[in-house]
Amino acid sequence: MKRRPLLIGNWKMHKTAAEARAFAAALAVPAVRLASTADYVVCAPYTALHVLRVTLPRAVALGAQNVHPAAQGAFTGEISTAMLHELGVRYVIVGHSERRRLFAETDAWVGEKTAAVLAAGMRPVVCLGEDETERAAGVTETVIERQLQAALATVTADQAAEIVLAYEPVWAIGSGRTPLPEDAQAVAGWLRAQLAERWGTAAAARVRILYGGSVNADNLGGFVAQPDLDGALVGGASLDPTSFLQMAHVLTGGNA
Repeated sequence: MKRRPLLIGNWKMHKTAAEARAFAAALAVPAVRLASTADYVVCAPYTALHVLRVTLPRAVALGAQNVHPAAQGAFTGEISTAMLHELGVRYVIVGHSERRRLFAETDAWVGEKTAAVLAAGMRPVVCLGEDETERAAGVTETVIERQLQAALATVTADQAAEIVLAYEPVWAIGSGRTPLPEDAQAVAGWLRAQLAERWGTAAAARVRILYGGSVNADNLGGFVAQPDLDGALVGGASLDPTSFLQMAHVLTGGNA
């Protein structure tokens, strides 16, 4: 089954609303080069979402970096799915390793967020990955299986096409180090096999799996050439519109 390639930029804590507007403006004219056969997303800080909603080219969907699973309540500083949906957000990152490590987010909490995002009609981008100690101990699959089972605890086969999984080895994020594309494919293929056991082969084939961790236009091609990798979740390299366009071109079979 052919899945649509997907490129997601994760800006993390970068760009003011004015800087986001400048990014969108720089992307506007060359955006005609974005292939209609792929999907493109920018996950911006909350404060820039209202600006990007009206300034991003139509080909680029709006994404958020986090969400609270409750519909509303006394949760100072948090943002609900309804708030994001109202702003036109279509994708939401859940379970990023920085959220897990720096803000003590548990596997069960990631599962609650995943369910809430789906219920709100948006697509969760579920991040999974091992740290360097876990990799050295040879427990990558054990760690990722635990994360996967918790994240998808309430997700059904009918919702499979709305799920995006992002394999992000924690040791590669922001380090400039990346696994070999074949090694990332081994994890992605294993992930798809886990999905097939859970939902059946047809449903598993509909799930898009991305690679993330020090991705740029120079190395992206090797990852998306793998049969089970459908694109990338990109951090620093997505902050520059020229770099974003270069990666979009590579995603659909071109050169950087």
